[in-house]
Amino acid sequence: MKKEKSQVIKTIARVMPAVVTIVIKKKLEDVKKDIEAARAHSGDATSFPDILSIPKEKVDARGMVQVDGGSGFIVDRTGIILTNKHVVSEPNGEYTIITSDNEEYEAELLARDPVDDIAILKISPGKKLPFVEFGDSLPLSLGQTVLAFGNALGIFKNTVSMGIISGLFRSITAYPNPQAAGQEMRGLIQTDAAINPGNSGGPLTDIFGRVIGINAAIISDAENIGLAIPISAAARDLHDLKKYGKIRRPLLGVHFTTLSKDLIKKLNLPVEYGAIILRDHPMQKAVIPESPADIGGIIENDVILTWNGEILTPEKNILDFLESSTVGEKVTLVIFRDGEEIEREITLGERK
Repeated sequence: MKKEKSQVIKTIARVMPAVVTIVIKKKLEDVKKDIEAARAHSGDATSFPDILSIPKEKVDARGMVQVDGGSGFIVDRTGIILTNKHVVSEPNGEYTIITSDNEEYEAELLARDPVDDIAILKISPGKKLPFVEFGDSLPLSLGQTVLAFGNALGIFKNTVSMGIISGLFRSITAYPNPQAAGQEMRGLIQTDAAINPGNSGGPLTDIFGRVIGINAAIISDAENIGLAIPISAAARDLHDLKKYGKIRRPLLGVHFTTLSKDLIKKLNLPVEYGAIILRDHPMQKAVIPESPADIGGIIENDVILTWNGEILTPEKNILDFLESSTVGEKVTLVIFRDGEEIEREITLGERK
């Protein structure tokens, strides 16, 4: 009997051994506290599970119970694993890695990215592991074939789906759970390859198995819209961890709103573009005290017009410029204040 011999089959066979399942466990007493706190916060005792409904067989000998799961992938033979930050965000949680050959390892959380939805774990298997190759230097194209790997729904291990790149440089505000604050995510890869809950943290690869992204989010009210973080962001984090022992992300220290035509008209501003420095909440400050922006003389209601000569727009705002900047870098900002344009040189700090 003839067997199909396609590039897709070859790629799946090469990538799948490097894809892992991440199991998150917590003490039963901590789970109970979490449920009680969530009920108190929502004011609705019926919308959260009853702690007594957890089957006894789900609780291990140490009193630990599985509370969540996700996916990840091995990026070098020593056991370094990439996943999403929201997959490993449980306070007091323990993380177990299950490899494709069903071996289990305790995982050490090495770092969480303070900005992007990326986390780095490590296991110590005592043997060389299969790993994936990065494709971060590759240009991406609309219509390019991609494969999404992961642990779909936390049930179907070793799942793969195929699709195309449907969009580039997408921006969304993601909510990991109903109680969590929104996180703005920018520069994302959009794909119609099926990405389901549980796929989070798995790799998105090109047809040759080179990782181009980390599966991160789905649009719940749509069909076939999945989003992945470009692998270049994870490559930067791995470089920082190796060089500095931690992930270093630059800080400006402002709360801002990027100007649109409607907002410019509403605020009656004599500018055509930029980002206005405004507080998000009456109790907070628009400029963080002692931050680089504060030290550099930026104040509330300033409009930052340009960053190193490039104008700020909704398509490329302050977050995008910070993404391509480094800690300690000097940047030149042109600011509109009281009818005048002022130039300020700011030395970026480090986000904690």
